[in-house]
Amino acid sequence: MSSRYYITTPIYYVTDAPHIGHLYTTVAADIMAQYQKMNGKEVWFLTGTDEHGQKIQKKAKETDETPQALADRVVQRYQEAWKLYGIQYNDFIRTTEDRHKKVVQHFIKKLMDTGDIYLDHYEGLY
Repeated sequence: MSSRYYITTPIYYVTDAPHIGHLYTTVAADIMAQYQKMNGKEVWFLTGTDEHGQKIQKKAKETDETPQALADRVVQRYQEAWKLYGIQYNDFIRTTEDRHKKVVQHFIKKLMDTGDIYLDHYEGLY
């Protein structure tokens, strides 16, 4: 049996400050992480934010901000909330970070190199 335990929350959209649903999910993950630590596991607990997409662009336009400025502002609210509630994560990932972009590019290239992603024609019912 492995002595490692990995747990993650969803990466939350930065369209607004965290709400009770975000808190519930993150507290549940934190409880599981703490429980596993008490049982001798080496725990890695990841949380973070998804800072891309149409919803982010739309919200930034509504608030007269750039998408990055919106993300930076809202991420601060998440991090403050997790600190306030004693959430003990190991890493907070942001999809706008260079480290995230590099890993995504690496895996897409790998999938293309192995032929798992390819350009083709497809027809079907949706």
